[in-house]
Order: sequence, then structure tokens, then C-alpha cells
Amino acid sequence: MQPSKLLSFVFASLLVTPSLGVTLTRSSQLSTHTYDYVIIGAGNAGLVIANRLTENPNVSVLVLEAGVRRVFDQGVIAAEAPFLGPTVTPNTPYDWNYTVVPQQGLNGRTFPYPRGRLLGGCSSANYLFHQYGTDEDWDNLARVSGDSGWSWNNIKGYIQKHEKFTPPIDGHNTTDQFIPSLHGFHGVLPVSLPGNNQTIDPRVLATTQELAEFPYNEDMSGGSHSLLGVGFVQSSAGGGVRSSSSTTYLAQANGRPNLTVLINATVLKLVQTGVTRTGLKSFRSVQFASSPGTATTPAGNLPITVTARQEVILSAGSVGTTQILQLSGIGKKQDLQAVNITTLIDNPSVGYNLSDHTLLPNIFSVQGDLSFDHILRDSADVTAVLDQWIANKTGMFANNIVNNFGFARIPSNATIFQTSADPAPGPKSPHWEIIISNVWFNPGIPLPPTGSFMTIVVVLITPSSRGSIKLRSNNPFDKPLIDPNMLATDFDIFTMREAVKAIGRFAGAPAFSDYVVGPFGDSFSAAVDDSSIDAYVRGLMTTIFHPVSTASMSSVHASSGVVNPDLKVKGADGLRIVDASVFPLIPSSHPQGAVYLLAERASDLIKAQA
Repeated sequence: MQPSKLLSFVFASLLVTPSLGVTLTRSSQLSTHTYDYVIIGAGNAGLVIANRLTENPNVSVLVLEAGVRRVFDQGVIAAEAPFLGPTVTPNTPYDWNYTVVPQQGLNGRTFPYPRGRLLGGCSSANYLFHQYGTDEDWDNLARVSGDSGWSWNNIKGYIQKHEKFTPPIDGHNTTDQFIPSLHGFHGVLPVSLPGNNQTIDPRVLATTQELAEFPYNEDMSGGSHSLLGVGFVQSSAGGGVRSSSSTTYLAQANGRPNLTVLINATVLKLVQTGVTRTGLKSFRSVQFASSPGTATTPAGNLPITVTARQEVILSAGSVGTTQILQLSGIGKKQDLQAVNITTLIDNPSVGYNLSDHTLLPNIFSVQGDLSFDHILRDSADVTAVLDQWIANKTGMFANNIVNNFGFARIPSNATIFQTSADPAPGPKSPHWEIIISNVWFNPGIPLPPTGSFMTIVVVLITPSSRGSIKLRSNNPFDKPLIDPNMLATDFDIFTMREAVKAIGRFAGAPAFSDYVVGPFGDSFSAAVDDSSIDAYVRGLMTTIFHPVSTASMSSVHASSGVVNPDLKVKGADGLRIVDASVFPLIPSSHPQGAVYLLAERASDLIKAQA
């Protein structure tokens, strides 16, 4: 969804007063430059770690966040109202505003690569889908790492600490829409079911009865309960407001004097502080500067160094963490030499193995005026729903843009498996995702001035293509070279092709016969056989921005990988990584919930090894 000029004006004009009293905006406000732990990144994982470590009043923690211009997620309407999630990025002050390098598998196209640049990170800028991956994801992680503590049987216990499942905003009966035994009700982060009916909801549910390939699934959270089928979205929201790591984990710890959060702080590099008796290089200092545009004096952007007595914890996300490691001399020697950086730890795995979920918005023209498009075109209607949300946090803007979605597998007898291995972690995990929304949704393409639309997004959940992130230069303020290398394998294009065929069958179900007119646009309309579908996919597909695996976890004795099972960086001392970059394979769902569980266990590991 591309924000209109009207929406952009409304969101920029209406801010809620932030209430994060311990958050500092200038390095001069720091009372000390030494802490027990220094956490880089105030995103999904970083704020979980900050919360859990400061439960001990004797442990001091500094969190460094690059977010600028007092960009609190508790102050930006678009980051609070769930429906407006897609307007937070890209090309806004709340985004890092990255762009991928030309994608060979996508006709050489480039496109934005959104990453949240505000407190809460991507948890303040994503589309709020909250899932945990499958049990096969976690059991595979346990096998790859050699640590049974990463198995689903152990990880699932953290749901109770993390999740606070709350009633939907409209108070409707949620029987058969989720399975209570799979959830936590007394944790930190509110999660809820949809609370504003979309006119297509009954049609979607009817289709699950009409088409056997799209069965109804009572709970879409994952774990040991299958993700296959179509069900209701569970969003990281409660009471009609987004739940980010900032509004939950940070808010809970906000009054602790042993926690300091500094925004407007861009990390330049990690600083080696010594060598252990066993030859490991220690990295317990961090050099940072004011984020561009925030220095208040000519000398305000001079580098500043802070030091951790115990550990530095990198939680800057798959892009940021990789960039900081490489700027610090930790990475593939040839890549570092190319940008004149001295190699301190030669690790060829840093920045490689990048894996991401794709996004293909398939837009259908529909009958009547019951889609949300007509509301979004009318200034009076937009003002009315915005006023409703501001007044009581209900209505259209209090809900996600999606109520129903689902997951599916390529049939086991598909021809692709004669030449390609199945990249899924197991036979219960999906290959692709379907997301249904009663609105025009095509990132970067504005809503047409007329017409009603339904969008069925296809997401490649188990891509076998792998990409990389490299430095553009040795300047920390230069954006890195991001190459997700999408659709580089036969499996990936085969799966997208079959998924496009499948959503055509979905939209052609009897339940939609008096609603769906047909595919919108010449390219989609012309996608009628394998070659034309492939051309359509390669010409439109982008990212749903779920990058992982650029600092992959592996066993202690593995020759590849960046971190050990305890998330300590291989070959280093005093340095740990806790974010999505450590997953060696991409989770078989939206990864937000999985990152929260990763961070909860990481907190226990850090405490146990202190």
C-alpha cells in the first residue's frame, strides 16, 4: 500500500507525545561510558535482551539506536495504528531506505529494502504478522547447531514469557479462530486476532470449504500445530494499537535506573580491546557517532567510544549486524581488502547465505464499492476512520490490513523434486504463503483513481536462492550492497509459478464468483502459461523484507558459520549476536515471533554465562 499525499499529511501532522523518560538523544547526556553490557540496536531482539538483563538491578545496560529526530514509535501514528503499518516504510524518515543491487532473476530490477530505523526496529515498521515458525524449523536449528536447547520442545516454553494473547478490539467470539493451549496470556507482548470485519472474510472462509487444497486452519501461530491451510492472522497488537518491542519490552523496563537507551547513535565499528590467553580477539568497546543530521555542534559528530565490562551484543538486524562486523574487520578477507579494511577475523561466512521471503502482489478487480480503496480515496472518510482510531482505538485503522492468510506445499510428486532437493525443514512445513486483503496492495505503485480491488499476495517461504551483503566502502554512513539474489534457482521460480496458478484457483472459487471480475493489469491478465507466468513473476516480485542468515549459527566445531550455539561470535571474545541474522535457514513463517523467542532464550544464555 502506497500512502497517498493526504495520508502522508495526516500522519505527519498528528503525533502522540512520547513517554520514554529514560531515552537519551545526545551522547553528552551519558553519565558514564562504561556499562556491563552494550547492546547495538533497539529492535525486536535488542530490547528483549535489554529488558531481561536489567531485571537484575546490579547489571547496567546501554542500548545504542541509530533512529533519528526523536523517532519514537510512540509518537508516529503510522507506527501505532495497525492498518497503517505498510506506510511506515519505505522512503520515510523511519526507514534505513536501502535499495537492493540489480537482481538478475528479476529482470535486473532494483527496489527498496525496508528496515525499521526507530525504536522497536522492524517490530515498529512491519506488517504485524506474529508467528513462531514450525517445530521443524526449530528442531532443524537444534540439529545444525548441535544444541538441543534450540529444539521446539525447549523453545516453546518461552511463549508464556513472551506472549500476552488479548481479545480482539470488536469483542467478537473467537471460538475456532485460535487454539488457546498454544498461546501465552500473561507475557509481555499483546497479540490479537482481527477486530474489524473485511467484506471478503466470509468468502475466504467459504473457499476453505469449497476447495480441498485450501483447508481451514484453526490456529496460524505455528510450532507443533501445522501452518498448512488458511486461517486468521494473529497480529502483534492489542487494544487497537501496534505492539512493538519498544511499547512492550522497553516500556516495561523504562523506569529502571540501570537501563540507558541512546538514540541518534550510529555505530561506526567494534573496537578490539585485547587478546585472550587462548588467542581470541576481544571486542568490548564500541565506537559510534551522532546519526547524520542530529549533531548540534560542529564537533558533535566526533566518534565516541563506550565499553562493556561483560559483553557487546549485536542486535542490529541482518543488514546492520553484517555491516558493523565487516566495518570492524570481521568478515571475508577478500571483501574487506577490497574496501581497505584490515582483517582482524577472517570469516568467509559473514554477510553470505542471505535468505529472504519474496512478495508478489496479485491484484484482482472486484465488483461494487466494498473494498477499502474507496475509503482511502476520500479525504472525509479517511478523516473519519482516523478520528475513530484516535478517539477509541477501534475501526478500520485499529485492524491489520489483512484478516486471513494461509500456507501450502508443492505436492511431493511435483517434477521439480526430480532435480531439486526440498528446501523445507520437514514435510509439515510450507513452501509458499497466500495473503488475502480487500484493498489495493502493490508496494511502490499508487492506488489507481478508480476501481475496486482485492489483492492476493504470494510469498516464497522456503527459498533456495542465497544472496549476500557487502560493504560499499569503508565509510560507515554508506549504505551496503544488498543482494538477495532472488529467483536464482529452479525450485524458487517453479514454486512461484505454481503458487500463481493456485491463487487463480482460489479467486475462481464459487464463493468469489459474484465478486471477482478478473486479474488487473495486462501483465497479470497475460500470465496464462508457464513462460508468461514466469515473465509476470520476474517483472513484479520484490521482498516482504524478512532477511536472515547473514551471521548464521553453526556447531562449535563447524568450519562455516559466524556464531556458535550460544550466539558468541566465532574467533572472538566478549561479542555476541542476537537477531535474525543467526538463523541458518529462514523460518517457515513470518519471523517476528521467532526472533522474540530467540532473544528470550539468548537472554537466559547470557545470564547463565555472566
